[in-house]
Amino acid sequence: MKEATTPNQSTKTDGILIEDQHDMETLILKDKNLAKAWNVGDMVEGIVISINKGRVIVDIYNMATGIVAGKELRDSAKTITKLKVGDKISSMIIFNENEEGYVGLSLQQASQGHTWDRFVNAFKTGDNVNVTVKEANKGGLLVEEDGIRGFIPVSQLAPEHYPRVPGGNATRILMKLQELMGCVLSVRVINLDENEGRLILSEREAQKEERGKILSSLKEGQVVEGTVSGVVDFGIFVNYKGVEGLVHISEIDWGHVSNPADYAIVGKIIKVLVIGIEGEKISFSIKQLTKDPWLDVVKKYKVDDKVKGIVNKITNYGVFVKIEAEITGLLHISEVDEDNEEPNLEEIFKLGQEISAKISAIREDEHELALTILKNPRNKLEEPKQEK
Repeated sequence: MKEATTPNQSTKTDGILIEDQHDMETLILKDKNLAKAWNVGDMVEGIVISINKGRVIVDIYNMATGIVAGKELRDSAKTITKLKVGDKISSMIIFNENEEGYVGLSLQQASQGHTWDRFVNAFKTGDNVNVTVKEANKGGLLVEEDGIRGFIPVSQLAPEHYPRVPGGNATRILMKLQELMGCVLSVRVINLDENEGRLILSEREAQKEERGKILSSLKEGQVVEGTVSGVVDFGIFVNYKGVEGLVHISEIDWGHVSNPADYAIVGKIIKVLVIGIEGEKISFSIKQLTKDPWLDVVKKYKVDDKVKGIVNKITNYGVFVKIEAEITGLLHISEVDEDNEEPNLEEIFKLGQEISAKISAIREDEHELALTILKNPRNKLEEPKQEK
């Protein structure tokens, strides 16, 4: 005779102790309601029961069967390459049961949610995050993580990645930025809009603390070695341990410098003298590491001395004349008599031309020799020397 089941008899199902039949029915009903309560966009966990031909079948809490297929398998962690039957995975529901009875799941969109949460958390805490550069335009770099796109403006790049090009040529700036495609950069989130999905990032801010430590270690008068990070019309940029300083054109050489590119090559390691620190702005000098030739000029030359030199630069205000390797004099336009008319210096003088002049003043503080022409420049100046 079969023993009757009393209302209070305990039953064990799937490891769960059920006190009576009524409780079991309640649990089943609860599970059904839970399944119905799932919405697109919800995160669920499940166990992988099959991996075959670009499809992963997932058992969701013994209540539904999910499927991950196609692009939905691709996430930044490359989960599919490590996935095995029996593994537990977290995924996002992208559609409810289809005609085959599967719930649509996505690893990619689940990863996007985690990645966005990571950016939001980093924005709140000020922590750095790593991103991969996907594209470049003239304004900066575009990054993408799990389909979430962010932007790093040019002004927010670290010194070693800032595109310094002569004349600020837009095409060359873009080429420099494109060299960073595929690079992983450590950045800080400086602006975030969850509703619009806008993400503005800064590599410069990510290095701020470390940069501050380096800056605090620098003192005026200190000699350091750095790497030339850029050569522009107004000087040479030098990177020292992640901080960047400028050797202004006036601090490159004791003589007249017309083109900084003649004195430095990007990537070259050079010694510089720290001559100024103002906030994050550092001023370096190259010329002050050598003896000032003007200390000898005062002894060697005097006012009214006659000298000869080679024209090496013509400007609208005067002509620069190279007298010695480090000594240049200025023949001001006012010293060129052209029948009381304003002379056109480029018509009168030629680069490489040798001229005779007289020293009219020695300005030690300005490191300048002022010159006066000796002969009528249009008729009596010698022709440029021809190289043999």
